[in-house]
Amino acid sequence: MANSRIRIGIDVGGTKIEALAIDDEGIELARYRVDTPRDDYPGTISAMIGLVRRLEEATGRTGTVGAGIPGSISRITGLVKNANSTWLNGRPFDRDVSAALGREVRMANDANCFAVSEATDGAAAGSHVVFGVILGTGCGGGVAISGRVHAGPNGVAGEWGHNPLPWPRPEEYPGPACYCGKRGCLEMWISGTGIALDYRTTTGRPRTTPEIVAEFEAGEPDAVAAMERFEDRLARGLAHVINTLDPDAIVIGGGVSKVKHIYQGLHERLQRYVFGGEVSTPVVPAKYGDSSGVRGAAWLWPT
Repeated sequence: MANSRIRIGIDVGGTKIEALAIDDEGIELARYRVDTPRDDYPGTISAMIGLVRRLEEATGRTGTVGAGIPGSISRITGLVKNANSTWLNGRPFDRDVSAALGREVRMANDANCFAVSEATDGAAAGSHVVFGVILGTGCGGGVAISGRVHAGPNGVAGEWGHNPLPWPRPEEYPGPACYCGKRGCLEMWISGTGIALDYRTTTGRPRTTPEIVAEFEAGEPDAVAAMERFEDRLARGLAHVINTLDPDAIVIGGGVSKVKHIYQGLHERLQRYVFGGEVSTPVVPAKYGDSSGVRGAAWLWPT
């Protein structure tokens, strides 16, 4: 029976692989996670298949399977590219997982899965064009249109983190070196890693981003200044997104998204930078937080 099926989503991370099953209403039925077999391609596939089997056994139902990965599938080669889980790069990952499972497994970039989740039944539910931002260790982004992934012909739609910081001040140029080989990427300014790097560069003192946020909330001047710089840079980056895509909603996830203060002055800051000065774009925290990626993977098979 059609209504006996479930949707299974898998989030393939660098340290853990998480999988859940939802029904057609988005209600979670079961969830499991395992450690990622790092640098082990066959082991990664086996772990994913094991999670699917556990979910289907726990629910007593079979399901469609979608997976979010830290990279994308090249349309030219059919192989994974741009994955920071480097053992996936150059592999036909979607085909290999589908063959191992015995049925099609749909794959998309994890940030695109995040955008799909929040556009389907999350903080931007019902919005036509959604830009999903992940501010964590890195700075990811994804685009959902009518609840479906928009990856683009090069598989890099939404990868705003590897555009340069807009309108750089003299002291911000040329910017820190990024792992992608260029300098001044947004990722090196507004990710959790970037906030800590900026604080250390400015003050000479090492702090983790959670420590900086805690000191900011306590009113410590250097931390307040660091967060002021971060929020201004975030606004500059998002202004470029609005000038280019003009999405109906922007949803922010990742660890940095939990800093409530960033939403308070963001609208005013955006007005300084968006062309024409008019900004009605809602910028909101993710409804499902860290679960959005795995939920979006499940929604790769739409209703």
